[in-house]
Amino acid sequence: MPPCFAERCAVHDSQRQADCENAISAIEASGVHSIRLGWCDTHGQLRSKTLAVRAAIRALYDGVGMVSTLMLKDTGDRTAWSIFEPSGTQDIPGFAGATNLILLPDPMSFIRLPWAEGVGWMRCQPWFTNGTPVKLDTRRVLQNALERLAASGHGLRTGLEVEFHIYRITDTTPQLDPNRAAWPGEPPAVEMVHPGYNLHSEAMADMAHEPLEIVRQTAQALDLPLQSLEIELGPSQIEAVFDATDALTAADHMVLFRNGVRQALRRAGYHASFMCRPPFPNVMSSGWHLHQSLVHLKSGHNAFMRDTPEPGSHPGMAHHTLTLAGSQWLGGLLTHAPAITALCTPTINGYGRFQPNALAPQSICWGRDNRGAMLRVIGGAGDPGTRIENRIGEPAANPYLTMAAQIHAGLDGLRRGLQPPQACESPYGEAHEPVPSSLPQALDALLADTALNASLGASFVNYFERIKRSEIERHAKAQNPTEFERREYFGRT
Repeated sequence: MPPCFAERCAVHDSQRQADCENAISAIEASGVHSIRLGWCDTHGQLRSKTLAVRAAIRALYDGVGMVSTLMLKDTGDRTAWSIFEPSGTQDIPGFAGATNLILLPDPMSFIRLPWAEGVGWMRCQPWFTNGTPVKLDTRRVLQNALERLAASGHGLRTGLEVEFHIYRITDTTPQLDPNRAAWPGEPPAVEMVHPGYNLHSEAMADMAHEPLEIVRQTAQALDLPLQSLEIELGPSQIEAVFDATDALTAADHMVLFRNGVRQALRRAGYHASFMCRPPFPNVMSSGWHLHQSLVHLKSGHNAFMRDTPEPGSHPGMAHHTLTLAGSQWLGGLLTHAPAITALCTPTINGYGRFQPNALAPQSICWGRDNRGAMLRVIGGAGDPGTRIENRIGEPAANPYLTMAAQIHAGLDGLRRGLQPPQACESPYGEAHEPVPSSLPQALDALLADTALNASLGASFVNYFERIKRSEIERHAKAQNPTEFERREYFGRT
């Protein structure tokens, strides 16, 4: 028999064959009638094809086709390249003419969707039809970064702390009336589930009990390591905190969580939004705080934890809390902060979050357990939970790119022995370099960062920049920029 597509991709071996057989047994035992084959696009959103069970089982070996333009879309689903022009795709070989790519499922990823009876799901990644990997795939970008990190003897452990908003849908007419269809369409009309401005209020948690229960049940049914759900300060704002895992698993969890929460809540009459600043007066911005530490691959020990503070040091010095590797990682994050902001806050809307005294960073600095600093160092000598929290991200960001950015910046710190300055005590008042104030400014910083370009690959950086410039250009031309963001982000992210 001719080799199956997975064999042509050189990923199918005896172990994968066993995994496929186990997946087929699980699929047949589950009683599902269809399976969604999902993959994560450039913006961190899941796209999928729904297959009958028999076709999904075949796809484990031979994959399933998808139009390549899905990888070329901006946030409004506009294709950012002239794919039918002779020279329109010279910078992205293999995409001319809206050619086919092949989605190949991961047999270990099969789950039943808890909110959709009889429907299963498997995670996929795209391949070219000749069996070569699509290097622009964002999950592959993170996998490549982790391989480089592993060569240094380290892995990355990350914990998710994600803020978002939940609203009750009061009218679907704006979104579903065919006479009002547009590109992109309107979001539904909504009301709040709690009035806000009462942080961690138990009374407000009770007001929002039904949607919070849906979030909890969905996360746990997806086997996500949810630790807590909390009432955030803003109106209708929630925070979800997860136990730390390895970086690739955490990124997969983030994609599943956002997708699952949106769909499960929608079925119950709620609208979940991971847009940083929803389009309402007095709204509070949502952030994504990424906790991170290196681990020694051989021992599994935290490579940031010191046994004792460095002699002669004080808490304002990184060496007081962090090992040499931890200090250098911190130095790398600071050095490349302007560039990685484009990958951690990739929407126009997200830059409205960087305001003074808003628990969001305005300056590129680190602080000892200081939530106003961009980088918050937590823990201490002998504490296995010692880590760095990067507070630059927004919850709509692509998690694979966010984590890859941390790795490449941190690795450069390790390679060059970069050392951070002393901790800032007044992150909103001291004269530090400001974080980029807009997406165009952050993209310029990314393009100018030669080390990060070399690590991510110039072809990927140019690809990412072109997609984001398409979004920026359409926003600049919009007659009503606020309406643009309401439709582009609130209705879809």
